[in-house]
Amino acid sequence: MSTPPSQRSNRPQSKKQRPSAKAAAAAAKQSPSASTAASTAASTTRAEPPPKSAPAKQSEPKGPPAAIQTIGLGKHYGDAPALHPLDVRIGAGERISLIGHNGSGKTTLLRMLVGMLEPSEGTANVAGYPIGSLEAKASISYLADTPVFYDDLTVWEHLEYIARLHGTEDWEQQAVDLVDMVGLMPRVDDLPMTFSRGLKQKAAIAMAFVRPFDVMLIDEPFVGLDRTGREALLELLKLAHADGATMVVATHELSSVK
Repeated sequence: MSTPPSQRSNRPQSKKQRPSAKAAAAAAKQSPSASTAASTAASTTRAEPPPKSAPAKQSEPKGPPAAIQTIGLGKHYGDAPALHPLDVRIGAGERISLIGHNGSGKTTLLRMLVGMLEPSEGTANVAGYPIGSLEAKASISYLADTPVFYDDLTVWEHLEYIARLHGTEDWEQQAVDLVDMVGLMPRVDDLPMTFSRGLKQKAAIAMAFVRPFDVMLIDEPFVGLDRTGREALLELLKLAHADGATMVVATHELSSVK
């Protein structure tokens, strides 16, 4: 858009003030530097070009909001890398399988997302909150490859403690349904510390699902499980995903999570 005449910095002077062509030529002849000075003055008063417009802001990634996002997230112990810097974005409600051999960094990644391990580099968010924060931890339910239990609490007492801690409504009925589903009802008053690997896994499954969550992280869940336990876990995963939860399963048994 052109600048209005009243605002132009190099607008012509009025006829009364503007010298005639003959006077200008005579002045230039008398002082050779006058024309140079005049042209220099003219150039300094020339209108500046309009500023360049700022680059357009990049649009945000399309699709559902990220339930998990990592940027350069890595872990090493001295010179030994446990997880090379990783960039990943998992949308809310997605179901993801992490496939890899033992030692490939699957467990390390999950433990950092849960807040059990401090990253050596990079950042990550879960449900929009920094990993390790109370908000991020409250959003995650974690089913570990090696479940940990309190020595002096029974299965039922574990379920009650976890459910009450996370504000589960009608937790008793939900706990009964879960225990029955995994086939652990006859052992509900026993200490899980005394269980076999398979029974410990069943108890851990019930505890992982007795509380509300937005994201579930599962590490090698099928090791040691019998047929009843596998079928129960797959059904619980299906129901949770249908409810909108984000599911991340780390396993080497790809056929179990298809």
